[in-house]
Amino acid sequence: MRTYTLGEFARLTGKATSTLQRWDRTGVLTAHRTMTNRRYYTHDQYLSVMGLPPQPATAPDKRIVIYARVSSRNQRDDLANQERFLRQWANARGLIVDEVLTDIGSGMNFKRKNFNRIMYADDIAQVIIAHKDRLTRFGYDWFDDYLRRRGVTITVVNNEQLSPQEELVQDLVSIIHVFSSRIHGLRRYAKEVREDESLPHRTRPDQSAN
Repeated sequence: MRTYTLGEFARLTGKATSTLQRWDRTGVLTAHRTMTNRRYYTHDQYLSVMGLPPQPATAPDKRIVIYARVSSRNQRDDLANQERFLRQWANARGLIVDEVLTDIGSGMNFKRKNFNRIMYADDIAQVIIAHKDRLTRFGYDWFDDYLRRRGVTITVVNNEQLSPQEELVQDLVSIIHVFSSRIHGLRRYAKEVREDESLPHRTRPDQSAN
C-alpha cells in the first residue's frame, strides 16, 4: 500500500498541513505514525478524503495498463497527451502502471493489435482509458461486461478533451461509405437478376423434343 508524508498528502488533497494536523488531533482523520513519530497517510485515506471509491485489490501476477488510441498518424500529439494525462492521473492515485498500450486506428476497427491484447490477455487486472470511445466507438457496454467476466476492470477517466471530435466525423463517414457500398452492391445484384430473367429460356442439352 502506498503511503504519503504529511506534505505529500497535503499537496495531493489540497488541504493545508495545519488542517491535517488539526484533523489528526481531533480525530477527524487520524494519521499513522512512523517509528520516529512522524505522520504519514495511506492511499485508502487519500481516496476517502477525495470522495473516491476504494481501489480493488490487484493480484500480484496481474497488471495495470493504460490504453490510448487515436484514429490517424497525424494525431500522434493527441496520443502523447492521452498517455501523459493518464500517467499523471494514475500516479496521483498511487496506481503503478505496468504498461502503456496504444493503437492508431478507428474506434470501429476491432482488429487493432493492442485492443485485442486487452481482450484476450490473462495477466491484466485494470485498464485505464481517457474516455469510453478510446476503447471502442460503439458497443462499449458489451466489451466492459466481457472484460469484467474475465476479471478485468475498465477505469474511465472521462476526460472529454482527450476524445477528439473530428474522429467522430471520420467514423460517421466510414459508416456512410460502408452502407453506400452495400446499397450499390445490392443494386448491381438486382440488375443482374433482372437481366438473367429477361434472357430466353434455354432447353437443357439432354432434353429432346417429343
